[in-house]
Amino acid sequence: MRAKLHVKKGDTVLVASGKYKGQVGKVKTVLPQKEAVIVEGVNLVKKAVRVSPQHPQGGFVEQEAPLHASKVRPICPACGKPTRVRKKFLEDGRKIRVCAKCGGALDAEG
Repeated sequence: MRAKLHVKKGDTVLVASGKYKGQVGKVKTVLPQKEAVIVEGVNLVKKAVRVSPQHPQGGFVEQEAPLHASKVRPICPACGKPTRVRKKFLEDGRKIRVCAKCGGALDAEG
């Protein structure tokens, strides 16, 4: 069963705990099976790669590793603060994510 996460691809998030606490970045990938997210520029690891058409040089490549989703908080576009997420039903029946602090929409309505 797929886990429902409070963040989506493209969200700007703040890392709330751990080694990278306080760093801000955009969510590149969401991994619901692992309950993890990959955030741009956060949790960089060095990976050894063999010579291949994609990596003609080979050697070490820096790339982002997954972080547990509970460690990140979305930043509200309305108030600019990291927040918890609430759900809200619109008049037309759609469900969107809203900021728990100011009530602003986190999802693009359109």
